[in-house]
This record gives sequence, structure tokens and C-alpha cells, in this order.
Amino acid sequence: MSGETAITIGNFDGVHAGHARLIERARELAGPAGRVVALAFYPHPLTKLAPERAPAVLTPLAEKTRLARELGADELRALAPEDALLSRTPEEFLRAVALEHGPTWIVEGEDFRFGARRAGDVVTLRRLGAELGFRVDVPATVEVELGDQSVVRASSTIARWLIAHGRMRDARRVLGRSYRLFGTVGRGAQRGRELGFRTANLLAENLAPGEGVYAATAILPDGSTRATALSVGTNPTFNRSFGAGVAVSVEAHVLDWDGAGAPEYGYELAIDVHEWIREQRTYSDPAALVDQIARDVERVREACARAPEAQEAAA
Repeated sequence: MSGETAITIGNFDGVHAGHARLIERARELAGPAGRVVALAFYPHPLTKLAPERAPAVLTPLAEKTRLARELGADELRALAPEDALLSRTPEEFLRAVALEHGPTWIVEGEDFRFGARRAGDVVTLRRLGAELGFRVDVPATVEVELGDQSVVRASSTIARWLIAHGRMRDARRVLGRSYRLFGTVGRGAQRGRELGFRTANLLAENLAPGEGVYAATAILPDGSTRATALSVGTNPTFNRSFGAGVAVSVEAHVLDWDGAGAPEYGYELAIDVHEWIREQRTYSDPAALVDQIARDVERVREACARAPEAQEAAA
């Protein structure tokens, strides 16, 4: 089936195992000489339709594009959720897609919905495909077994829930890789320096994990990687009044790095979050906190050494 065009349409937030199956199947159908295009709504349509219900972003657009290409897509094209697009009926939407891309295949999950008020489904897709000249393929739903042996359907929703609850190993099972946090390093309270553990205060671009301390790997501006202790929380030892006005911070202590090669602030940092180490706690004094951070660092070294990415690099 060489020289064909296969399209898959969705939000692709997280580019999880289910999304991977769609893109890989599209590549199989298009063949090595064919073309695969992922049409991704970005930002999520709910940011326009119901902003108060819009989900937190898992994957920024540039990363979404990179991951889709790694999986076999030739192109990921962002569909901005504008009124003119969101108001189209399923028929109008697919006619526009067919006119622009000329697909021979459209590959979707069984729960695919499209068009105004999500009125179109896979049955609609097959009916319109017969009229517009493309075939429809619906791969089997991808299910994942979590660490507690429960089985879930791979989805952006379950990935968000797992990340928000600090279940990073299970999130990896759903995503197919460690969750990557993106952000810009900004000025913080500078307590880390005072305690002897320099930290980068990350202004996160996508969903931060739930409060806690994590083992992670930072991708530095020069492309190198280093084990990192990631702390997400309200700094309870220093902020004792819990409630409104106490902000959650994301702080990364990059092990064995003094910041060389990077400006003090304003640079971008990506962090692969591997596993939860401990909850946030309040300590009696800074010295007790320093002792705990030193223990955390050793646990982070051990956890990063056994992270799947580290094992793959060593193989």
C-alpha cells in the first residue's frame, strides 16, 4: 500500500500508548512511501468552549510534534480551536479534511468524536468515508496494567490523574516513557543556596506532578542530562500558614551541577520525572531539612540509575 495518505485526528495530549498505536497503524497503512499526518487540536477545544473545564496540558506543541514524528508521522498539524472550525458539522469538517489532505485512510479510536457538539462518531466516519473516498481503520483499544494490577485504557485523562497523584511509574506505563516537565527557570526565594543545595525554580509550562519529592533527570541547555531531585510543594518548613496565598513551587536540584554553561535565570529546562521519593514534610529547623535533602539526593541517585531510560542508555 505504498504512496497512500493516512490521517489520524485528535488532541494527542500526552502522546500516550493509545496515540502511539494510532500513529503506528497509520504508518503501516500508508506504507514506507506514503504520508502520515496527525491533525491535533491545540490548545484543547475546551479552552474555547468551556475554559473552566479545560484540562491541564501534558504535552506542549513542540514536544507533541517531536513525539509524533518519532512514532512515524511525517507531520503534526495543529488545529486551532476557532469558532469557524468548532461550529462545523461532522460532514463539513470531514469534507474540509478530505479536500485539503486527500486521505486514503483515516485511523481513529473507537471512542472518536468530531464535529460541532461532538455529533460525529466512528459510524459517521465510515459513512462519510464511503462517500468521500477514504477507508477507516479502528485499531483495538490499548489497555495498560498498572503497578496495583488494575487495568486501564490508555488515555490523557488517566495520565493526568496519575501524574497529579504522584504515580509516576504508572504514568510511564500509560505514556510509554517518563513524563517530561517543561518550563523556564525563574528567580525563587533562593533558600536552596542558603541550605547548600542550589535549586532551579521552574515556571512549569505543563502539568506538574502532585506535591512530593521525585527522582528525575534534567535535560540541560547544552543537551547533557543529570540526575535531579525535584520538589513540588509549598515549602512547608518555611511556609507554615497553609491555605490561600501559599503557592506551589517546582524546584529542581540538579546533582553535581553548578549552573555552568547556563544563565542564572530565563533559560528553558526539561525534566523527565521517574518516580516518587517521599511526601513533603515540615522540619523543626533548617538543619533537619538539610539532613533530609542529603538523604533524598542519595535515593535520587539510586532511582535514576535504575530508571528505564538509564538502563536503555547503558545497554
